[in-house]
Amino acid sequence: MKNSISFRVWGRYALFTDPVTKIGGEKCSYHVPTYEAIKGVLKSIYWKPTIIWHVDKVRVMKPLRTQTKGTKPLVWGGGNSLAIYTFLHDVEYQVEAHFEWNEHRPELANDRIDGKHFSIAKRVLEKGGRQDVSVIVRPMWSRVGLEMGKVPMMISTSLVSA
Repeated sequence: MKNSISFRVWGRYALFTDPVTKIGGEKCSYHVPTYEAIKGVLKSIYWKPTIIWHVDKVRVMKPLRTQTKGTKPLVWGGGNSLAIYTFLHDVEYQVEAHFEWNEHRPELANDRIDGKHFSIAKRVLEKGGRQDVSVIVRPMWSRVGLEMGKVPMMISTSLVSA
């Protein structure tokens, strides 16, 4: 059974970086989320060792805008330092993904029940996710939601089971 979901993730600021852009404390964001960032969002919505999430599509919903800010990140030895971060500002993405059974865990074969994990993921998305979604720097939260037809809500949903 193919279990597909479609949802929106949005936030005031986003920061998608790689280690190369972190030299010297300065960070500059990619304009679209990395594959692993989206998988992290999916796992924060619903994760079980029985399933493996696969990202199918990511669509940019709002114009890309960047904003540079001076921040004071904490230093490992104590105190803080000054760094310049280039964030994405006022972002929204639509994500389509599906999950498949984790065949590398044969001891979980009894948990591979068609519809069970899809229904749980659907209920969790309708409530906005299980855990805080932080696709950005920690104090700047983002939201995740589903698109539900014509209902004018901040959280919206669109789930497809095939």
